[in-house]
Amino acid sequence: MFSLLLLIVSVIAMTQFGVYYWRSLIAGLAAQPVPSQVCLAAGLDSDVPAAEDFGALLSLHRLTPGLQKRSDRLSALQLYFGLMGGIRQLTSTHMPAVAAWARSEMATCSRYVAVLLGARLEQNMACAAEIRSC
Repeated sequence: MFSLLLLIVSVIAMTQFGVYYWRSLIAGLAAQPVPSQVCLAAGLDSDVPAAEDFGALLSLHRLTPGLQKRSDRLSALQLYFGLMGGIRQLTSTHMPAVAAWARSEMATCSRYVAVLLGARLEQNMACAAEIRSC
């Protein structure tokens, strides 16, 4: 019985560590500056993407071809964004601090996609310039 309890606690702790590590990776990349060309291409009102801009940035990311062999799958990020949106809706009236936190997490997701999109656009421009120079 004790070994089963220890296994359950260990799995929960490892899952928690994995989620925190994943969030730190997202926050680290999202802290980089967003290129102004991304904001122009997505039709954003400001230079800092907000939570409401996630859909526009994600659709633009899907339209932009990636030149690297690895794909930028954003399904886990979309799931996290949806989860934060649900938390924000559930807590908006009774727990505004939790709703504000969820909104900030959603904005971090938007900035992450914007930075990825900026890197993709930069790589595509460099490749096009290299092809033109040949």
